[in-house]
Amino acid sequence: MTSFQPADPRFEARVRASYARQAMMRTLGATLERVAPGEVDIRLPFRDHLTQQHGFLHAGAMTTVVDSACGYAALTLMPAGAAVLTVEFKVNLMAPAKGEAIVARGRVLKAGRTLMTCAGDAFAVEGGEERLVATMLATVMVVQGRAGMAD
Repeated sequence: MTSFQPADPRFEARVRASYARQAMMRTLGATLERVAPGEVDIRLPFRDHLTQQHGFLHAGAMTTVVDSACGYAALTLMPAGAAVLTVEFKVNLMAPAKGEAIVARGRVLKAGRTLMTCAGDAFAVEGGEERLVATMLATVMVVQGRAGMAD
């Protein structure tokens, strides 16, 4: 695993402050669990109102959480005043998602000046055991100097 050095020593506070403004994460009930340089974990409790017709977590809810984990992993490496936006992602759904919670782990694979390549995995948690249910590869764009975008 690559060891990244954050450009902003206050990266964790910036990530947590930005996450606190995420209405979608509040709506889903997802919580920010871990923040480290180039890495973020988000937990989504399994709740019936987030399921699809077969009782599994809806892929849209899971994808949203993994996307946010990747985006916030990228934000940990940004200088103060910079922000990130996802420009593309691909998701492989590997198994039906059911359990006590889903943990999404986003990590930066390559940090560029304009684009960052990130990977994210979603694990269904049941009885302390984790099972991989989805994986994502994402491209995140660095955004600087846009009104309303800075953290």
